[in-house]
Amino acid sequence: MIQCIKQLKTAFGLAFLWLVCLIYFTQGFRSFVWTAVSYQLKDRLKLSPSASQFVFSVSFFPWSIKPIYGILSDCIPIKGKKRIPYLVISTVMSLVPWLILGINASTRSSIWHLMILLTLQNLGSAMADVVVDAMIAEAVRFEKASFAGDLQSLSWLSMAFGGVCGSLLGGYALTNLEIDIIFLLFSILPAIQLFSCGLVEESSMGGEVLSDFCISSDSHHLNGKVNDLDEDSSLEKKSNVSTRKRKKIQKKSKKTQLTRRKAQTLSPGKGKSLPLLWFLSLKYATYNLCRAFKQPMILRPMAWFFLAHVTVPNLSTVMFYYQTEFLKLEASFLGTVRVIGWLGLMLGTFTYNQYLKKMKLRRILALTHIGLAFLNLFDVILVSRTNVAFGVSDKTLVLCGSALSDAVNQFKFMPFLILSGQLCPPGIEGTLFALFMSINNFGSTVGSFVGAGLASILNISSGSFDNLLLGINIQLFCTFIPVVLLFLIPKEATGIA
Repeated sequence: MIQCIKQLKTAFGLAFLWLVCLIYFTQGFRSFVWTAVSYQLKDRLKLSPSASQFVFSVSFFPWSIKPIYGILSDCIPIKGKKRIPYLVISTVMSLVPWLILGINASTRSSIWHLMILLTLQNLGSAMADVVVDAMIAEAVRFEKASFAGDLQSLSWLSMAFGGVCGSLLGGYALTNLEIDIIFLLFSILPAIQLFSCGLVEESSMGGEVLSDFCISSDSHHLNGKVNDLDEDSSLEKKSNVSTRKRKKIQKKSKKTQLTRRKAQTLSPGKGKSLPLLWFLSLKYATYNLCRAFKQPMILRPMAWFFLAHVTVPNLSTVMFYYQTEFLKLEASFLGTVRVIGWLGLMLGTFTYNQYLKKMKLRRILALTHIGLAFLNLFDVILVSRTNVAFGVSDKTLVLCGSALSDAVNQFKFMPFLILSGQLCPPGIEGTLFALFMSINNFGSTVGSFVGAGLASILNISSGSFDNLLLGINIQLFCTFIPVVLLFLIPKEATGIA
């Protein structure tokens, strides 16, 4: 591992490597502060489980529109640079909300102020995630493609390490520190990230991107007109087709060459205003993205992954209330549960790569949802208090359920990542992959809204969990709905092809 890091340092530079690892570590370490947010909503604001889940759903919505950030950074450079300026902006948006929440007590006490600031913070985090992914893709493509796997592995390892540290320290901090201090402590990481952005150099692109777009769009536009003219002329004068065709081809070639010469000398200040060029570039990128996404081979699998989230109500916030208020589980123990969850996630990744990746994708996903339904029985046993009758402690059941559910969920997420990468057509891989991830995130958000609605309908509130068992049974039944929809997944697809 040390040798691998040394090779990556030589290939990409220490500053770039540090920035990538820091951003991914911060993404994982977010569990440190979001545990405090959960307790702020429950204990200080006295929100019901459904209201708390609604706040989380709205706050995490920026993760569902990640392609917008990718298109903006690709098409609208800031002072000729596409990545670092956007990374600075996103880091500031990640930093400022935590400082405000840590310093100003009134913002922590207002549900609307808190929700707005948390949404802004997630907007910054999601944008940083997209930009750093683009930076990794560019660095690998232009410099050292042979290190692609090593760089991605180091990124995921940094995030996993951040998740473990954040979960461990988060439980300890909640026991020994005030929530405002936790917010201020976490803001140190975005502050370091902001400083680190200045250590990475990015070459100025000037008007290259915009000029390239003008070349492609103007040439395509003129060529289309010439083609239309050829077709009209051939219909009108069929007798001289061959002669006219040769002349048309010659004229077309000359006009195309002339257009390319003009386009190559075009700058943002000549012929077209800079805002117009930005608009055309955004329009072109959006058109290509929509055209690719409409293909059935892409649309159908993505529809399944979206529906797999939407059709299963997410009751995680309700269970958090139940565990802390009814079972009286401590914050430090819940931090340990999240650590176990991260370890289960890594175990699931290893198991998938070793034993499941060559299996038919439909079978993998079917077994995954059957496994998730089985693990829902852990919650049924916990809420019905059946475990007490058999002498099994609540903590043991919660720990086992957390580790196994994260591991099994990874069996669904890994095929999603692999299938997404394979479905991306050349040229728009980064933006389309961001769209796939946004679909997954948006499905999770909608699933959380559905869970909040279900909790509200069943009148599940803080201190009143009489209908929680019914809610979990509904969730258990809904877990089988995605299995019925597996016809949307390509029949011969496997976990790797």
